[in-house]
Amino acid sequence: MRVVLAEDLYLLREGLKQLLGAHGFEIVAAVDNGPDLLRALLDERPDVAVVDVRLPPTQTDEGLQAALAARRQVPGLPVLVLSQHVERLYARELLADGTGGVGYLLKDRVFNAEQFVDAVRRVAAGGTAMDPDVIAKLFARSDDTVGRLTPREREVLELMAEGRSNAAIGQRLFLSESAVGKHTASIFGKLGLAVSDDDNRRVLAVLAFLDGAR
Repeated sequence: MRVVLAEDLYLLREGLKQLLGAHGFEIVAAVDNGPDLLRALLDERPDVAVVDVRLPPTQTDEGLQAALAARRQVPGLPVLVLSQHVERLYARELLADGTGGVGYLLKDRVFNAEQFVDAVRRVAAGGTAMDPDVIAKLFARSDDTVGRLTPREREVLELMAEGRSNAAIGQRLFLSESAVGKHTASIFGKLGLAVSDDDNRRVLAVLAFLDGAR
């Protein structure tokens, strides 16, 4: 799996390269600024990009703006954002095109290699990987569609946004897998998602939730 990595801190960038390389990823580019990131994404067309939000030259939103620009030219380009802070507007922009392959993790809440590597693989496969703190921030406001969900359905959808399976959601909420399935079916219905591949509907449901939380 080919990865473009963008991180301006040398030690963290080199650590991520070593970590991903040890788990079978091929680092095709590792850059430390926004312009180089955009060039790498368009030239390499990686399977996934792992991107810090704040990069030189401005140290504001260079990383995410480069990723967004690349996704406009390469629709659906998988992007996993790493940030120190929850940037709700950035998450909304990233999700605005309605495609999957997006993630948002907080650096100080990545606790082990398995968690991080699983998130990278999930995003590369077209899924989502959202930190619970990011989800909580986005839950602060929601549109009428998401507002129709029951509290339990919102809990299920929140865990779905983290990329958890029905079995994992059931374990977390002390529900049977069939009960979780009924909740997800209700969520799909309330969000107006027609019957299709279940994995695709899960991504669309998460996107509807996140794009509506603005």
